[in-house]
Amino acid sequence: MIGEGGQGAVYEAAVEGAEEPVALKWYLPHCATPAQREAISMLVELTPPSDRFLWPSELATIDGEQSFGYVMPLRPPNYVGMVDVLAGRVDVSLASICTVGYELADSFLKLHNEGYCYRDVSYGNVFLEPTTGKVLICDNDNVGIDGVSTSNVLGTRRFMAPEIVRGEAAPSTRTDLFSLSVLLFYLLMVGHPLLGRRELGHASLDGEAEKHLFGIHPVFVFDPDDVSNAPVPGVHDAVISNWSYYPKMIRDHFTRAFTEGLRNPQHGRVAESIWRLALARLRDQIMPCPACGRTNIFDEAEPDQSCWSCKRNMPRPLRLRIGRETVVLKEGTVLHPHHVRLDHDFDTPLAVIAQHPERTEVWGLRNLTENTWPVTLPDGSTREVEPGRSVGLIPGAVIDLGVVQAHLEL
Repeated sequence: MIGEGGQGAVYEAAVEGAEEPVALKWYLPHCATPAQREAISMLVELTPPSDRFLWPSELATIDGEQSFGYVMPLRPPNYVGMVDVLAGRVDVSLASICTVGYELADSFLKLHNEGYCYRDVSYGNVFLEPTTGKVLICDNDNVGIDGVSTSNVLGTRRFMAPEIVRGEAAPSTRTDLFSLSVLLFYLLMVGHPLLGRRELGHASLDGEAEKHLFGIHPVFVFDPDDVSNAPVPGVHDAVISNWSYYPKMIRDHFTRAFTEGLRNPQHGRVAESIWRLALARLRDQIMPCPACGRTNIFDEAEPDQSCWSCKRNMPRPLRLRIGRETVVLKEGTVLHPHHVRLDHDFDTPLAVIAQHPERTEVWGLRNLTENTWPVTLPDGSTREVEPGRSVGLIPGAVIDLGVVQAHLEL
């Protein structure tokens, strides 16, 4: 056994004739209903939306027994639970955190585009690879056809949309959107978006307290028009410090998700595609403080930024502007097709920041494509950068990437 929950237990299992072990989820008797068996039978016939879902592949039964289970891919040993990351038991870089958020938004977008809802979006169902931020999503046995199939699973209370908590709606793609925003708030802010001052008015967070805070009268902790549930110093310190750390773009999306998104489930929630683009942009705007080296985020809305750690003023970083996108240039920066086409292709590198082979203090943008780049320098002169060669990081230079032009800015 490698894990257990309210529905059953998960085991590592060997399949006769197979080289790799699998995971086997076996239901407790009260969960092994005909409806659940029918749901699993449907899922094993479907192709998963992406390989990030640990999708049911076979129904498992024992002759003469009512209980049953299903087989799914086994989670690799280098993946850890999101719960471990939030608890501080595993260190993850900001770049990996952004990748986790991006992959979650992309995964649920793909699921919803297939006409399915997940029903139980929560941090308990997410695993990630700490170095890369790659994501795996488990407990897919609760997935159903949006607006058609029914389920006894309503979700995890802290992640449920308010209308589900109040008993007014069933899980759907619209309620998944709310749950996704809560999940991303936990990921970035390390706290719950609806737990602030009003939480302290309850002796404990029991069922009645959660119903009030998450369903009957939910208030965003950073609601610009209602400070009754603002985070309390000494109690919600992580949320307070992280909120000021992230740029306005991210704060605006969360504000919409937990103000308009609370009141207008149909049209007020932040779509997966919006979160996906925002988290890709956030990853591109990471920069180190030149004084202390701590990780900061470039925010174009803040002309005079200072480091959150050493408090020193930070010069605006050298960056590449490609259309409306801005990529901070630093050691390790890689450009992908997404940066020139916004097609969310991060598999093929187009360019990388690289050191000069002899003059190590000199850095350039190396062309990893098969095409030659025409470059216009600030003085109006031109040159061509062939595949494998680099262009110097000169503010004011313009690089013709074929589809778009990239402007080097300081």
